[in-house]
Order: sequence, then structure tokens, then C-alpha cells
Amino acid sequence: MTETSGPTRRTVLQTGVAAGIAVAATATGALGSSPASAAAATTTTASGANKIRPFRASFSNSQLLELRHRIGSTRWPSRELVKDREQGVQLATAQALAKYWKTKYDWRRFEAKLNKLPQFTTEIDGVDVHFIHVRSPHKDALPLLATHGWPGSIVEFLDAAGPLTNPTAHGGKASDAFHLVIPSIPGYGFSSQPTVTGWDQNRIAKAWAELMKRLGYTKYVAQGGDAGAAVTDALARLAPAGLAGIHLNLLLSALGGAQFPAATAEEQAAKAAVTLFQTTGSAYLSEHSFRPETIGYALTDSPAALAAWMLDHDTDSYNKLSKTFLGASPSGNLTRDHVLDNISLYWLTGTGVSSARLYWESAHPQSATAPAAIKVPVGFSAFPGEIFQAPRSWVEATYPTLNYYNKPAKGGHFAAWEEPLLFTDEVRAAFRSLRK
Repeated sequence: MTETSGPTRRTVLQTGVAAGIAVAATATGALGSSPASAAAATTTTASGANKIRPFRASFSNSQLLELRHRIGSTRWPSRELVKDREQGVQLATAQALAKYWKTKYDWRRFEAKLNKLPQFTTEIDGVDVHFIHVRSPHKDALPLLATHGWPGSIVEFLDAAGPLTNPTAHGGKASDAFHLVIPSIPGYGFSSQPTVTGWDQNRIAKAWAELMKRLGYTKYVAQGGDAGAAVTDALARLAPAGLAGIHLNLLLSALGGAQFPAATAEEQAAKAAVTLFQTTGSAYLSEHSFRPETIGYALTDSPAALAAWMLDHDTDSYNKLSKTFLGASPSGNLTRDHVLDNISLYWLTGTGVSSARLYWESAHPQSATAPAAIKVPVGFSAFPGEIFQAPRSWVEATYPTLNYYNKPAKGGHFAAWEEPLLFTDEVRAAFRSLRK
């Protein structure tokens, strides 16, 4: 069937991620019910539509038992016909993950870890936005808004929360402290699922600006990778009052078709990596951008399908992760338990399809307004395990206001999740000059 409007499948495959993205509330209903239906506790700030409500994650034992039952009832496909990941996630990896998930993984451990952090919800533009808000004990801490990606979630930033907010307890200085705000993108995790179209990165950015305003922050900075990089870029172009600078760890313009020089060995290596991703690593992107509902049936009905779809994200971090389930050492902080924390969050909140729709929204923009230039300072960390390691020349061409660039020694696509301490060092360095 021919597409009659919007970008074609070929366009999305060529342009990559940028085109696809360019106290207690208790979820105890039917598995996959929207977190928006959960009951909220006492209002802590404001009133009416602006109220902020404390939140705690809580799932019933019956939901966890059903998850184990569904894992055990998986109907497996035949084994791949090649010796590597060329045909997708390998059967041995998927079965090892399922066995561990069913017999050893403990969701209650993660639930307790999550609930030690202050969590809240607030309604913005018709959507209940869930967010973690950890205030630093240090005076003059700089507010930091951190946005996750796909197939990530708030899980990405949890182990960086302590070092970011309380640096003196983690080998840092009080002058490097942040107040940390980690929202769940609408349709992800405990945020409710949008019931109308139009929730692309620009609308999310507007919601984030309202969130920071509602929290009373008159000066703040923002960080993002993956889809979070698109939202953070959009926030900088929106230029809300109080935004002082941004930090990114993925250069979406290179995946979105922008032409950059390839004169040096570094630039040539980056170009080759971008081409490889666009030709062999972006199948999920096309499906999310054009048929999220179709893949949504598998993501909502089968935990094994959900896990395999998320493991197929073709990055260095996830390639290493596949080996972890077969007994290899984990890639940084991406242990089996940490990764299943994230996959379980998607399953228990029933957000496989709603999270995929973000790509559809970005591939079908409802506004043709040309993006504004970014005027705030931009920091960038080019991690070696990223889809490609962006050369400084490419970053400067995209962001003329670049004021920090570094190539860390290790770390990958999910930098905060994989290397939380190294990520913390990068964020501190990127924003140090903006604290005055």
C-alpha cells in the first residue's frame, strides 16, 4: 500500500533515529492497565490542575505471577540459521533471558529501590507525567532535567542519582551538586498514555518546560541521549525562560541525513558507522515510525517478544548485553538484573506500544514550523560505544554554541545507565561553567 502523506519507509531507513524521533499510586488493576488510573495521595504543591501528587510504584502479586506464567508459556521460534546476530536476537540468548527472568529475577527488589526515591505525578496538557525529583542537600545546587530514551526509561538514571545530587558522598565537590528531575516520557513507564496524536518531541519539550516552572526552578540545565536527545534539543530550540544550557550524548543530526565532512580518519569512521546503522540496524525504527500498533500486539501479549524486541536495539551496549545472559561479564552497569528492571517496567505498565508511538509522532509531525536556532551553551560527550562516535567537527557544525566536548574512555549508547559515575563526571564538567 502506498503512503499518501508524510515520509516514506525508505526515508526513515535512510535518516535513522532523527526521523523516528528527530503518597501511593498503586497499579493493581488488570495487567497492562494505564498507570493514569492509579489512585494518587496527598497534594504537595499548588492546587487544581497544577497539583503535584506523591507516587509509589506497587504491582500486585497476581500481576507478577501472570508475568512468570506468560514467560513459561512462550512458544519459541526455530533457531537462527547463522552464527551471529545477523538474523536478530539469537534463540539461546532469548531463552537464557527468559529462564533467568522466570526463576531468579526479583521485581520487588527493584520496586523497593525505586520507591526510596521521591516520585510524583502531575497533569500537564492532558497527560499525567510521572517524575523522580531528588533535591540535593548542598546549597546552590543546579537543577538538572534528565530525559531517557527508548528502549530505556527512568531506570537509566537511577544509579547516577546519588553522585549527581550528593557529590561529596561520591568523591566529588559540593559545588558540582544538582537537584535532579527525571520525568517519564508520556507513554513510557508510570506516565499515562496520550489519548490523542501530536505528542512528539516538541510537545514533550513544552511539557518539560511547564514541569520545571511548576517546580519553581528559575534556572536549570537539561540532558538527554537517544530519544532524550531529541527532546532536549527541542527544549533548547523552544528556549523557555530559565534554561541555561544542555548536554547531549547522541548527535541525531548525523542520523537524520545531515551531510558532514569525511576528510579525517575519525570522520570516516563515524560516517561508516552511521551508514552501517542505517542499512542494518534500523529495522525497529521503520516499524515504530509506520506501524507501531502492529508490533504492539506482540509487545503487549508476550514478555519474550517484548524482551527480544528491546534487545535487538543494535548498539554496542546491547550486543554485549546479549552475551551477559549467556554468562559473560556485564558491560559496565548493564547487568542482567538491571536490564530486566527496565524490561519488566515496560511489561508491567503495558507501555510497549505507547512508547513506540513516539517514533510515529516524530515521523508524522503536525507542525511544519522551522526549528529555531539554539542559543544556549551546548555540551557533548562522544562515548566510544555509541552507534557512532561523533567527531567534534560534526557537533560544532550542528551546535555552533558548543562549549564542552569530550571523548570518554568507555561507555555506550545508554551512558548514564552503563557508566553512571563516568556519566556524572561528564555532566559535571559540561555544566561547571554555567553555575555562576
